[in-house]
This record gives sequence, structure tokens and C-alpha cells, in this order.
Amino acid sequence: MNSKELALTILKRLEKLYPLKTALNWQNPYELLVATILSAQCTDERVNKVTPLFFKKWPDAETLAQASLTEVEEVIRSTGFYRNKAKNLVNTAKILSSKHGGKVPSTMEELLELPGVARKTANIILSNCFGVNAGIAVDTHVKRLSFRLGLSREKSPDKIEKDLMAIFPRQEWGKVNHLLVYLGREICKARKPDCQKCPLADICPKLGIN
Repeated sequence: MNSKELALTILKRLEKLYPLKTALNWQNPYELLVATILSAQCTDERVNKVTPLFFKKWPDAETLAQASLTEVEEVIRSTGFYRNKAKNLVNTAKILSSKHGGKVPSTMEELLELPGVARKTANIILSNCFGVNAGIAVDTHVKRLSFRLGLSREKSPDKIEKDLMAIFPRQEWGKVNHLLVYLGREICKARKPDCQKCPLADICPKLGIN
């Protein structure tokens, strides 16, 4: 099968197994933005343990914009890189409050102006909160599985994203990250992929797997 047929087959099989939602807990665009920024170099499980207290203290951009940087650092310390994340979160909240009426913007260009937000985070926000398929979020799981499945030979997230956008139908872009992340966490792990249990074993070239 060609690359587009492979992409569709992957989607159809994984859709039967995994939910089409993020592993992060959130109820509105502000909460998903915060959770996604916190998830950098951190597990979603850890982020989900931190965000209940975070959102209780700072339920919206306006309150976070007025927060003490030291207090934010203490609350998010366990997520790693907490000083940089705290600075990005407070500065992002200030921009949301002053420029966007406290709301999370719904365009790629505006999201990329926010501290701590790169294309991956912006794609997750746009797809999950606004139903906008501007691209495909490429994290460590998507990067690893894209290579193993033969979907992209590139190494940089931006180039991998372009390869994936070319073979997956645009209306399905929002699903790609969710499904590959779940597969990567449960079966196609970085060190010990469990190929015998993989629903894609018969169509996967297993690139890079000894």
C-alpha cells in the first residue's frame, strides 16, 4: 500500500482501540493551554496531579496574570523546569489579559506569540478547543512512531509534521497525535516496543527496531 493508504489504515485500526481525546485533564481552552505548557518534558499523569491545585488558585488568565512567580513555581515544581514554565505561564496570562480579553486565541499566529507555546502546543489547542486543523502536533511519541512506521524519515518536528500533513487527510489531523501517543505509551515504547501486541504489526516496517 502507498503512504496515504497506510496512513488511513493506521487511523482506522487505532480509532477502534483508543479515545480521541488528550490524556491531559481540562475543561476549557485556558486549562488545556496551561496543562500543555506544563507537559513539556513531563508526563501527563504528573501534570494531572498538579493542575487541580493550580486551577483552584488561578482559575483564569486574569488571576494568573496577577500571581506571584514564586508561588507558581512552588505549585508546579514537580513538573520539572518549573522556573521557566512559571515565567512562561504568568507572561502568557498577562498577554491573554491585556491583548485577548482573557481568552485563548484561536489562530496559529496569535498562539505562537505566547511564551512557552510552539507549534505542537498550538496544534493541540486549535484542534481540541476550536476544531481547527492547522497542522499535526509532533511530540516525542509521534516522532518515534512516525519513523518506525515509515511515515517520515525526518528528524526535526517541523519536517515530520509536513510529511504527516501530506499523507493524512486534513479533516483527520487532530486525531493523529492522540492515537499515536496512546500507542506509543502502551505498546510502541521507546526502549522495548511490544510488537507482538501491536495492532499495526503486519503493516509496520519496524524501522530502527532490532
